Amino acid sequence: MPNDLEAKSRVKINKLLEEAGWRFFDGEEGKANIHLESHIKFDDLGEDFEKIKGGFIDFLLLDDNQNPLVVLEAKSEKIEPLFAKEQARRYAIAQKAQYIILSNGNIHYFWNLEQGNPERISAFPRLESLKKYKEYNPEPDKLINYPLTDGFIAETQLYNYQDFPEYQNEDTRADFIKNKSIRFLRYYQLNAVKSIQESVKEGNKRFLLEMATGTGKTLTSAAIVKLFHKTGNSRRTLFLVDRLELEEQARKDFKNYLGNDYITVVYKENKNDWKKADVVVTTIQSLLINDKYKKYFSPTDFDLVVGDEIHRLIGGGNSRALLEYFLGYKLGLTATPKDYLKNIDTENFDDPREMERRMLLDSYTTFGCPSGTPTFRYTLVDGARDKILVQPTVIDARTEVTTKLLSQEGYSVLVNAINENGEEVSEEFIYKQSQFEKKFFSDETNALFVKTFLDNGLTDPITGEFGKALIFAVSQKHAGKLTQLLNEYADKKWAKKYRSDFAVQVTSSVMDSQQMTVDYSNDKLLGFSQWASDNDVLIDYKTSRTRVCVTVGMMTTGWDCPNILNLGLMRPIYSPSEFIQIKGRGTRIYNFEHKYKDGNEVEVITIKKETFKLFDFFAICEYFEEKFDYDQVLKLASLIPSSSAMPETTTKPKKDGYNFEDEDAILTFQENKIGFEGMKVDRMLFQQFEENIKNDQDIIDAIGIGNMDSATALTIEKYINQADNEFTLEKLRKALKIDRKISVREILDLIFNGNEIKSKDVLIRDEFDKFLSTIDVSDILDIEALRYFFIAYISDPTVRSIIDNHDYPALNYNPTLNKEDFIRVDARMRDVIPTYIKTYIRMDKFIAA
Repeated sequence: MPNDLEAKSRVKINKLLEEAGWRFFDGEEGKANIHLESHIKFDDLGEDFEKIKGGFIDFLLLDDNQNPLVVLEAKSEKIEPLFAKEQARRYAIAQKAQYIILSNGNIHYFWNLEQGNPERISAFPRLESLKKYKEYNPEPDKLINYPLTDGFIAETQLYNYQDFPEYQNEDTRADFIKNKSIRFLRYYQLNAVKSIQESVKEGNKRFLLEMATGTGKTLTSAAIVKLFHKTGNSRRTLFLVDRLELEEQARKDFKNYLGNDYITVVYKENKNDWKKADVVVTTIQSLLINDKYKKYFSPTDFDLVVGDEIHRLIGGGNSRALLEYFLGYKLGLTATPKDYLKNIDTENFDDPREMERRMLLDSYTTFGCPSGTPTFRYTLVDGARDKILVQPTVIDARTEVTTKLLSQEGYSVLVNAINENGEEVSEEFIYKQSQFEKKFFSDETNALFVKTFLDNGLTDPITGEFGKALIFAVSQKHAGKLTQLLNEYADKKWAKKYRSDFAVQVTSSVMDSQQMTVDYSNDKLLGFSQWASDNDVLIDYKTSRTRVCVTVGMMTTGWDCPNILNLGLMRPIYSPSEFIQIKGRGTRIYNFEHKYKDGNEVEVITIKKETFKLFDFFAICEYFEEKFDYDQVLKLASLIPSSSAMPETTTKPKKDGYNFEDEDAILTFQENKIGFEGMKVDRMLFQQFEENIKNDQDIIDAIGIGNMDSATALTIEKYINQADNEFTLEKLRKALKIDRKISVREILDLIFNGNEIKSKDVLIRDEFDKFLSTIDVSDILDIEALRYFFIAYISDPTVRSIIDNHDYPALNYNPTLNKEDFIRVDARMRDVIPTYIKTYIRMDKFIAA
């Protein structure tokens, strides 16, 4: 029998059947439930059905009563599975089988004859699941025409809420709703649900909601889940998250919103009885372990799959495979817009945004929006206009050190080292922002961060105490450093106000860190503030004694603290989703309120949160955009005149990195209050060229009839070749940040079909995927090291020369591939990869423009 790589259609289909529990022969588990067409024997099939006339054969899959349930049309690998669709239909009708599977061993379709069209599957459904699925008779018209109101969720929480006198009385209604925890859909949430109805009406089964952090994605998704279940279009929903803390939060939310009508469980806590639930919540990682989803679930087990922050969920091929595994409707939720990553320098291989850009684009395609236009969109800009979110005041506070680290050249230092001959020599090392607090250390810079943050942060509008804040550090060790510096400077700035409790490190290594996040949100971390203890009016004002939490990855998602006034980004951030989630910690609206007695009267002080400050020490805003305008520019001298107040440091050995010990100074201090129009990354506008093309009826007609040659000629004639027009291929290439020559055809394919123009980097990554599929790397633990080496070897001629000539010492100062990167590569692969590239890859397709 051929091995897996050479396996023919019959072998693959047999395996798929066996994995799904179907039986070729009688056994302990029951009678055989796979039958062949009359007069045909298994031995007569051939490995690729080459012995069968036409290259295909019909299997019958039987139910428990030995009645036909599924017609499996198995074909040769050379035959398109849909080729004999109608013949399969006729045979299934004759056999009274409701379902058809079309397969050539590599590509498979599942078809319910009573509804819809064949759908791609990656595994065959199980008999048990199909028996339940047989009871599923969705009626899209019911979903499309269901009358929705803002009380759609409230009706489930308290079905007769409108009958309560407290609700009927407008004076008591608000308190009644608050006390009963009833949730009404805001207008845009209701519109989001209605957009799903419209999309289903158009025949779509995949949807994407793009909604800003803090606008109620979970409540909206709960309404959509209820709509599908109530109208009979879903029996069970799978709700996927990417973090453990979000798993329990989602269960609580669904129980709160839908608990009276629908059962919600967390999969890991209900592995034996999850089928009793209406909504199953789980992390995608728990299902990916050993392909657990294939072992425990059938493709027909869930009729609606919902993914939260979906571009993180489908970042890897295995994750997307999980989503594609299940039949039925797919709903994606994201707070990160596709246009967020338009301006990427793809020529810079140190730029980690390229992978996230691909994940983001892949997300839109996966959920049925390849053009980049989601099913529904509600942005931070919209939220600010509707006064349900607030925009930040962004502080650009790059220091001299961070400015150099951020520069193209990096921070250059000379380090004494011993060469191969035992001689002491000076070597130049280049450090970039990604190495801050990893290989490049500067206590002076950290102290400057802290002082700038505390001297310029917003204060609590009621007491004047430093406003509650979050700081995001590079690592747990860095978080510890910053916490110490914050407490030291707070003690100096506000003498005797704190007892080393002004700032607290909240990271996974700290005991009870999860409870700390809860206490901080509830304004009681390490007790209540004593700031106004000598003020008779404000003495009972309730706010947390701790004013700053320093974290790394915690407190970014699934955690709300609306009275946050200051955010400090004291580390580089490369992920737009992470940046948006962090920014979202401050965008919540909030009313600062204090009640006190004035004689016999109860007085109330209420001050509305208008903004929050976002301290950007690593030019993160500019990292995601080409330019970012700041209203105020302050040039400051060194904020720390000496390092006497800082811990003593010593120069570290070369292998541990470099310790910067000179003074650092704020190079720029710029402040900008973001208006309703929002940051550039929050605005969703089609580029002018796209608008012109999409509104040109001649081009639209040519595309409509599939005449791409004509559409290309028209575009060149009407737009590209106009002497007085601003559009040229070179300008469009630069606008798209594509690092190779592009064609008009590629641009049209992008505009009308949503097929992104692949950069040189993406083309290389595609080649690496092919490499993995053809070369055995099962014994390699560090695949990412192979990927980086593979990319570097193709993209950088200098790296190729170094590797081919075995000039490895030159890697010490190579910016694309350094010595540490090379050492990570498996020794055998250091020769295999160059040989493979030289043998199988045409290098001319990577020529830059």
